[in-house]
Amino acid sequence: MRRLLPVGFSLVFAAAVQAEPTRLFWGDTHLHTSFSPDAFFFGNRDATPDVAYRYAKGLPIVDPGSRARVQIDTPLDFLVIADHAEMMGVPYGLYQGDAMMTGTLEGKRFLDMLKAGEAEQVFKEFIQSLNANRAIDSLNTDRIRRSVWQRSNAIAEQYNEPGKFTTFIGWEWTSTPGGNNLHRVVFMPDGANKSGQFIPYSSLDSDKPEQLWQWLDNTAKTVNTDFVAIPHNSNISGGLMFSRQDSEGRPITADYARTRMRWEPVVEATQIKGDSETHPLFSPDDEFADFETYSFMIDAEATEANERVGRGDYVRTALLDGMAMETAIGVNPYKFALIGSSDAHTSRAGAEEDNFGGKAPLASTPETLDYKGIGGVTGWDMAASGLAAVWAEENTRESLFAAFKRREVYATSGPRIALRFFGGWEFKASDAEARDLARRGYGKGVPMGGELTSAPRKKSPSFLIEAVKDTVGANLDRIQVVKGYLDADGKPQEKIYNVALSGGRKVARDGRVLPVGNTVDLTTGRYTNSIGDSRLTVVWSDPDFDPTQRAFYYARVLQIPTPRHTFYDELALQQQKKTPDFIQERAYGSPIWYTP
Repeated sequence: MRRLLPVGFSLVFAAAVQAEPTRLFWGDTHLHTSFSPDAFFFGNRDATPDVAYRYAKGLPIVDPGSRARVQIDTPLDFLVIADHAEMMGVPYGLYQGDAMMTGTLEGKRFLDMLKAGEAEQVFKEFIQSLNANRAIDSLNTDRIRRSVWQRSNAIAEQYNEPGKFTTFIGWEWTSTPGGNNLHRVVFMPDGANKSGQFIPYSSLDSDKPEQLWQWLDNTAKTVNTDFVAIPHNSNISGGLMFSRQDSEGRPITADYARTRMRWEPVVEATQIKGDSETHPLFSPDDEFADFETYSFMIDAEATEANERVGRGDYVRTALLDGMAMETAIGVNPYKFALIGSSDAHTSRAGAEEDNFGGKAPLASTPETLDYKGIGGVTGWDMAASGLAAVWAEENTRESLFAAFKRREVYATSGPRIALRFFGGWEFKASDAEARDLARRGYGKGVPMGGELTSAPRKKSPSFLIEAVKDTVGANLDRIQVVKGYLDADGKPQEKIYNVALSGGRKVARDGRVLPVGNTVDLTTGRYTNSIGDSRLTVVWSDPDFDPTQRAFYYARVLQIPTPRHTFYDELALQQQKKTPDFIQERAYGSPIWYTP
């Protein structure tokens, strides 16, 4: 359970934070409530957006699955409720007796099925229609869609408190051609006065991302607003999320790349349906690549994991391929930042290992984790991940949204690891211990999400990095820098550097590092911070820099081992499952790019 910090420490820490150019805010850009059809069918019958905002702000709620009183350990700073645009609020409305929906032929049929306990069959019909890009017309009218959307907007406005808690108005565009996940979470910096002027674009309007971007462009001009669209859960996209081709199978052009980067400056690198940073198949020399690997496609007919893995499924390979494509067409379509978010369908944002409510209510308790969902997935396969970190001036829609646009955001798998990452040409070792570290970072270089160009003669880029543990969580194991570059033949390559190690450990000549150790007690599920460090800082310079080669760099911070959420359930059930007992939670900083 999270604890309050000592008052003296809190005041000193708050004063230091206030003095910095930007402050760190934590949120979830991907949460579903009972307004999402799949959440409703999976047991979330009454946790509406009202309930979700209350939970995120730290108030107790009734869990939609267990019906127990639950409360987030530490409140969030911002939230995007991203209910599916497709049939948003329809099953909930049917269940509540909304005459607009129950008065239709299909609505009455579905309601009768729900009353007969056939919710799973109704959901299967919904998913099949979605995968076939086919609407259930009588339940997809503008009147129904606008009514639900305006209600959702009004609730967001009710809970928005500038400077204290930010609610972003958004939705999920749920394109799933053939069961391949091409979903995007879309949100805007404005309120209901502008969101009320349109109906969210859904995959039933078009399942092609190019058409979504065109709608975003037209609507932004018409309404005088802006949008961010976040590709999510790319690890089950069938290789399509970060492909070298567009949705028609044509090679990506410069215009496509510019348009994509206009709307998609950020991607979701980790969430409950697994981690999308990289895969052992593509990063065989990365000992930490096999983290929360997930392979259950969104296919209503599938009964077990699908092992289709493509380069277009993962963030690191996309960053690498993007540089190669920039060489060919002049624009990089994959120059994006990283965030984490939950994708919980329980109305409970901010997934935590020891306070995890599951992906959906039907698998939210130890005794229901065996429940099989789409593709054959069970609750044991899910990850208690992730969280979005934003460096911004203040906790408002405008300030946070601007940080997303400039890519000064990063991902964690759940813990609130504070990460600063600056790149430049003039950093010195003493900068790593300076009291004004952030000011030096901004003054001498660029923050994460930034770009470096035209290396000075005989200079390598240097990076100022600071990582601080979650104040009530586990110590840190190490900081790594992941470098991607194009070699002399123009082929993408990657290399991982251990740049700061806890406990005084050193990197051996062969590049190996001794493990940090493990304090997890397998009889109690507890761990201690007797290993690792609470803070790691370093100025690191690339020893292999070639000023003629394109490159990107991002920081990866690892915690010491801690129990996985399923281990707590195993202890509670007194059963042993084939899931990891412990994991090393992590933060992924957003890249800094170098262009010759």
